[in-house]
Amino acid sequence: MKALRFGRSAALLSVAALALTACSSADNGGNGGASSTAPAGSSSAAPAGSSSAAEGGATSDVQGNLVGAGASSQEAAMTAWTQGVSSVAPNLTVQYSPDGSGAGREKFLQGATSFAGSDAAMDEEEAEQAKQVCGDQGAFHVPAYISPIAVAYNLPGVEENIKMDAETIARVFTGEITTWNDEAIASQNEGVELPDTPITVVHRSDDSGTTENFTAYLTEAAGDAWSYDEVETWPADITAESAQGTTGVVGLVSSNEGAITYADASAVDGLGTVDVKVGEEYVAYSAEAAAATVEKSEANEDGSIELDRATTEAGVYPVVLVSYHIYCNQYKDQETVDQVKAFAEYAISEDGQSTAEGAAGNAPISAATRDAAMERIEAISAQG
Repeated sequence: MKALRFGRSAALLSVAALALTACSSADNGGNGGASSTAPAGSSSAAPAGSSSAAEGGATSDVQGNLVGAGASSQEAAMTAWTQGVSSVAPNLTVQYSPDGSGAGREKFLQGATSFAGSDAAMDEEEAEQAKQVCGDQGAFHVPAYISPIAVAYNLPGVEENIKMDAETIARVFTGEITTWNDEAIASQNEGVELPDTPITVVHRSDDSGTTENFTAYLTEAAGDAWSYDEVETWPADITAESAQGTTGVVGLVSSNEGAITYADASAVDGLGTVDVKVGEEYVAYSAEAAAATVEKSEANEDGSIELDRATTEAGVYPVVLVSYHIYCNQYKDQETVDQVKAFAEYAISEDGQSTAEGAAGNAPISAATRDAAMERIEAISAQG
């Protein structure tokens, strides 16, 4: 297992003060949500959102308001899930605020939400902090959303996908390559008439799991061309433009000729995208190629995935994010347990994954990934 990173949550000074508060301590009312009331006898009922319900069987009587926050990359999929969960739990409302992965984990660790969406797994420090709001068993990750990260650009008149290897992508994003007809790009795109348009790099201004996944790819695949390591906050000494969230960077690129960014592929319609060199071929992003990368990777004990981003295998697209739902192993009360189970099981069910795919174009998780996640979700319990 790769060494986990520190330093993401140095600002979470208030977590210790929340040690007696479970993830539902805000009465599931974060972001203005209403308090929920469990149906009588819900503690002794079969777990809400059980596997049969999540696969389209009988509906559950779970009710109330479940609150989450986190990755903006999941926004389209999350909208599909929060609406689709009514098919298995008609009286459950789910609110999700796409504030970014870092903000989502922070709210979860403060007990302000019952779950987080995150394009990056918790590090060791965060895993320890989670025990203060989730109990001694801490929290776990469900890989609910798999999507390629597109290297997307605005270059009118160029119809073909521009090809780049990892080193060239890194040199573009560090500002070393400054025009689109630079020899490093042109040599990989014979026959393509590239303009001398200046390149404007656009990055996420917020703490972003998409940034972390993109820089993880550069760290592993680009060699010495990328010296900044894997980071969630874009390096301050790289001269570039920035915007908040996925929609922010895509919007900025769309309005600036010559601009380039990295973003969840579901959000880049209308922009050109880079075919990334893998081994001896150039691979266009696709849900299938992203899923192939994940299938060839290993799972960690906490449910997170260890991706091989420097792979040379044919048919895979290594600039990929696995976006997680982070849940407590234990919650303060059975009401929250039932709410979390209903939503969590629906999101990873075949129906939930198909619904998200239709809305966001992500790659559905595999049966093996679903089975492992379902086992963890079914084991969620109430504290004490």
